[in-house]
Parts: sequence; C-alpha cells; structure tokens
Amino acid sequence: MTASVPHPDTLDAGDQPAAKWVKPYGDTQDDGRVQLSFTLPVALDENSKEAARQLALQMGLEEPAVVHSEDMGQGFSFYVVYGQCKHRVDMSRIKVAKPEFEVMGKDEIDALIAEKMGRKMVVIGACIETDAHTVGIDAIMNMKGYNGHKGLESYHQIKAINMGAQVDSEVLVARAIEERADVILVSQVVTQKNIHLDNLTRLADILEAEGLRERIILIVGGPRISHELAKELGYDAGFGIGCYAENVASFAIDTWIKQQGQQGVPVSGSFQEKGGA
Repeated sequence: MTASVPHPDTLDAGDQPAAKWVKPYGDTQDDGRVQLSFTLPVALDENSKEAARQLALQMGLEEPAVVHSEDMGQGFSFYVVYGQCKHRVDMSRIKVAKPEFEVMGKDEIDALIAEKMGRKMVVIGACIETDAHTVGIDAIMNMKGYNGHKGLESYHQIKAINMGAQVDSEVLVARAIEERADVILVSQVVTQKNIHLDNLTRLADILEAEGLRERIILIVGGPRISHELAKELGYDAGFGIGCYAENVASFAIDTWIKQQGQQGVPVSGSFQEKGGA
C-alpha cells in the first residue's frame, strides 16, 4: 500500500503540516466547479444568455456555461451558470470570531438558571423598526420552536416575551425596563441598503443613553448576522443561520454568570439591585 504524499503547499519550511488549501469540489477533488445563479434586468433571449456567460467570466470563473435560463416577465430573466473557480483559500489561516460558551440542553439550562439566578430569566424578543419578518424571532421564542428545537417559551425557568415585528426601539427599551429584562433578543432579517446596521446601532445607542447597556445582555440574530459584526455594533453576541433557542439560552445564562462573578450562589432581582427602574 502506497503512502500518500502531502502536497508541497501543505508543508512549511521544516516539512511540518502547515497550510490547508481548499477549492470548490464538484466531480473530482480540486476541480473548482461552482454553480452561480442571478437575475438580469433584461428580457430573456440569446443576447441575454451571452451576457450572463460574460458576467461569469468577469467574475473570474473559467469555462462558464449557462445551464438554465428562465423568463421572469416584465423585462427580467433568471440564469444558472456552471463554471470553474481558479481560486483557493488556506483554511489554516481562517479564524472566525464566535461566542465562547457550551451549548446545553433545555433541562440543563433550566436547572442552571434556577441554581444561579434563583428566579426566572426574563428574555424580551422583537423584530425592530421596519423589519416585519417574524420567522426568525418566532423560531427562537415561540413554544413550538423550529426544526424539533423547542423555543424559549417552553423553558420553565425563562419568562419569554415576544413583542413581534416592527417594534420601535424606544418601545422595546421601555418594555425591558418594565419587565426588568435580563436579555434583549433582536432579529433582523431585512438588510437592504444595510438598514439593519442603522436599526441595531440605534437600539444600542438608546440602551447606552438610558444607562442600561451594561445591565442587559444584548443579542442579535439573522441570516446576515455574525458574531464579529454584533460585537462591532456593541452587542454581546450575534447568531446566524443554524442556531436555535438552546444556543441563545446557553449563551445568556453563561454570560449572566460571568457578569455576576458568581461561585454557585443564587442571586435574585439583579436588574433592580444594579439600579434598574
């Protein structure tokens, strides 16, 4: 049996494994085959198909081919293009920022909240400002949850308040004060022209102006949200696609414990003790 020989790019000067180069995979290793889809604001014809192919060329794809095209009506057309990507990336150099915590199960989270807080954790969720898409916030907050993962309303030690969509930031903050919230969970799905950045910044600024930012765990989620972006905007954590209620709840209680500096001693009414209204 012949031993495999490492690619030269995977070895450093001392003949030790270093870089880990990867390319898109289609039919064979490192063939770079990719699929790309997009819409053009023109009617479908042979010229528009060629335009789609040339665009793929300008994007850096080699040997692009339009494998599917469709008339969308009113001067629009849709294309699927296959091509070969010539670029590769070194996985050993990629370090994505992510919140550091252990994801626990529902029962374990409930038990930890009861032990450490001695009361229910209050979590308020909403889609803020003009965002009317409640699918994300409902998946995390509602009793039934999503994809077999129960939402925060099903947790015995969490008081989950879902304020729904298009909630003004001032209204959200006022409700957080009223409920003595431990956590504010914001969902932002609408991102056209980066409106989500303005919305999220506004909420963080209002909390800061009210003197509440350090007293409330602030979390944002959405399809274009990353932990790195959330931290840049002044939030404690950001969650993207593939996260469920247990991710949010695990992070929340882990962060609360760290903020309290507890050593297993139950504490109640922390919001009020910290000077909350």
